[in-house]
Amino acid sequence: MEERIQKQLDLLIKRYPQLAVCRENIENAYTILEECYVNDHKLLVAGNGGSAADSEHITGELMKRFKISRPISNEFAKKLKAIDLNRGTKLEKNLEKGLMTIPLVAHEALTTAYINDVDGLGVFAQQLYGYGRAGDVFIGISTSGNSENILLAAVVAKALGIKVIGLTGLSGGELAKIADIAIKVPVSETYMIQELHLPVYHCLCLMLEERFFGDGNGEK
Repeated sequence: MEERIQKQLDLLIKRYPQLAVCRENIENAYTILEECYVNDHKLLVAGNGGSAADSEHITGELMKRFKISRPISNEFAKKLKAIDLNRGTKLEKNLEKGLMTIPLVAHEALTTAYINDVDGLGVFAQQLYGYGRAGDVFIGISTSGNSENILLAAVVAKALGIKVIGLTGLSGGELAKIADIAIKVPVSETYMIQELHLPVYHCLCLMLEERFFGDGNGEK
């Protein structure tokens, strides 16, 4: 991995020394995500409760700037202004490039319809089946590693050729057995697991932003 990516990992471990045991799996998760985005695929994320909030947090960091400016390409700016000069000029200034990410927790009409009509635990699996394509990545967040709706989604993901990254606690649960990579933060209390999940996914988002938008990597 590039030196600047390693620097992000070094900073993470410096601030959270207990995450040193997760370093290799965080690197491996980054590699999976990098490959996904290099090949113009997408990330799907799901979790329950606080982990549902984390799913939307991850999406927010990837779909717009985190720390680095992400201006649109000159070519796309010209197309916008050719359609509408005034609005196109405003869009040229304000639009930011994103890394395509879908939080499966955010679609209330779809999820409540499926829960009411079909199955309360299968809603993430249904969304994976509808949205997912081979080459995408699914991040399943479960502090226990045993959330059944996350496990059902992970099974569908694997069947579709979608790689699975599990974000769990110390035991890893069933999710660690299904996932391609399981980042098992080394604590067992739910709130403590959640407290360590945040710096882990912030680090992943920072590394991805460095890779795709740092030092002029973005399309001009």
